[in-house]
Amino acid sequence: MKLYLWLLPLLAGCLDAIDPLDPAVGGALADRCSDQDGDPDTEVSFRGDLQPILRKDQGRAVGCNCHQPNQPDPIGFEQAGLDLSSYAGLLAGGNNSQGTAIVPGAPCESILYQKISAGPPFGSRMPFNGPPFLDAATRQLFADWIAEGARDN
Repeated sequence: MKLYLWLLPLLAGCLDAIDPLDPAVGGALADRCSDQDGDPDTEVSFRGDLQPILRKDQGRAVGCNCHQPNQPDPIGFEQAGLDLSSYAGLLAGGNNSQGTAIVPGAPCESILYQKISAGPPFGSRMPFNGPPFLDAATRQLFADWIAEGARDN
């Protein structure tokens, strides 16, 4: 403990300048997420682009089979109540994300996007059995689809 006492005078000026109740403290973190479509010229398709990822189709190493009620081990569906096997199930959300799993036009407010990102606001990053996790390009597909209105296309 005594080893770090010399730091206190150095930090005192810095600590006085930070107001932990100031709403501007979180600004830098908020800037990490954008509700803008990363590629407005390219439309993302739920059925063609995202559903194969959610179903872990096409030999993908990363996917969300645990939220598929028809899979042998649907633990994510059983525990969280989130059904990713259909568009309707995704929009309905789960036990903790009803109405907020997908917020059309707002990826940063959408629980699904938060949970596949590096620092989800609660619980574990998905997929739970990661790493590997979804790569940046795949996460951007989800963000763009949500920014485009999260249509059933």
